[in-house]
Amino acid sequence: HTCLDYIGIGLYSYSQLLNYDPSTYQISSSLSESPFFSVSPKIGNLKEKLLNDGGQETEFEYSMKRRIMAFLKISEEDYSMVFTANRTSAFRLVAESYPFTSKRKLLTVYDYESEAVDEIHRVSEKRGAKVAAAEFSWPRLRICSSKLRKMVTSGKKGSKKKKKGIFVFPLHSRVTGSRYPYLWMSVAQEKGWHVMIDACGLGPKDMDSFGLSIYNPDFMVCSFYKVFGENPSGFGCLFVKKSTISILESSSGSGMVNLVPTDDPVSLHALEINRTQTESEETDSFSCGIECRGLDHVDSLGLVSTGNRSRCLINWLVSALYKLKHSTSSRLVKIYGPKVNFNRGPAIAFNLFDQKGERIEPFVVQKLADCSNVSLGQGLLKKILFEEEYAEVRDRVLEKRKNELGISVLTAALGFLANFEDVYKLWIFVARFLDSEFVDKESVRCGVHVFEYKNREVV
Repeated sequence: HTCLDYIGIGLYSYSQLLNYDPSTYQISSSLSESPFFSVSPKIGNLKEKLLNDGGQETEFEYSMKRRIMAFLKISEEDYSMVFTANRTSAFRLVAESYPFTSKRKLLTVYDYESEAVDEIHRVSEKRGAKVAAAEFSWPRLRICSSKLRKMVTSGKKGSKKKKKGIFVFPLHSRVTGSRYPYLWMSVAQEKGWHVMIDACGLGPKDMDSFGLSIYNPDFMVCSFYKVFGENPSGFGCLFVKKSTISILESSSGSGMVNLVPTDDPVSLHALEINRTQTESEETDSFSCGIECRGLDHVDSLGLVSTGNRSRCLINWLVSALYKLKHSTSSRLVKIYGPKVNFNRGPAIAFNLFDQKGERIEPFVVQKLADCSNVSLGQGLLKKILFEEEYAEVRDRVLEKRKNELGISVLTAALGFLANFEDVYKLWIFVARFLDSEFVDKESVRCGVHVFEYKNREVV
């Protein structure tokens, strides 16, 4: 099965999962089972937890935290970390603890609908924040620089000690693959913003080239899975700069979690560690007392190998999809965002259109893909700015969902384990739509009910 519907990094390897106590766990069993560890809710005060960094964590949590921070090249001297249920929980914790009541703002930079972003908007606005979001210009969906700069720099000039609010920056879009200039972080910091980095969509070794010591964000969020492509359960991580903790307000919201290890000596290697000794040792999977072969594999490959592989695969896919044309010479595939680009991210947003130029509903394509053992995601592109010359296009392509206008799209994301077979399999599946009867025939075979949707013309 080709898994392209989510992006992330697996802690453990597939071989570790196979070796996980075969008497109680089989690969074909329900994914609701919890190999390696389980996650339990933790009610508490985020600020107290950060100030008491590591005071009440178990040996397993301590080992996992040190392994992750070493993997991301984050200094334990500069940042404190808590485990969260997921990305959305991490965003909510920040919104509940940040002092928005002092008329501070929230500014986000996302070109797609996201539960986590909606949640931080909702909670921040409820607590008195003035919420704003960047816009993206059609058709390449680049940041509208002039508008964003105005939002970042607006307000009364005063001391930098009086912060304007939180600037949430994702580095790149996990839906369209658009990469954003890091310069925006520097501009925001210079203008008195606390900066929050969303690193959930980054490549496995992108933090190596990020320059954390240069930008020093106040908050950073990332997430990890147990075994990528096999067991999608996992947790989120919220990092807070220690010098920023003091400005947070006490809150007793939910979202933090405990990691409870499964009593399995094969997978966890007994976790017998001495904190005093390990703190003076070089951090790796063995000195931390826990073996995460998924992370070890990424470390062994390095930034250059993983980056080149991802870049070649996604650019080949974009180029190959664009070559698919109907007998009428109209394109089968419409790609939203960057095209072939050296610096694009490992994700692509697209739609399929028939010979008449009518869009094939993304929901139908996704279901047919599942039937062909290809998992695709769905997304909603939003905050799109159409200049006057594209006014007619705007009326054709935008659709209303939850009181907001956007474009429904299919998404495909490439993890570092993706290979050419995966992208070729997707291309072969998409190419089958050149047959005008494919949708009807395949829908019957797969038992997919094709609803009557309002079709839209190709742009």
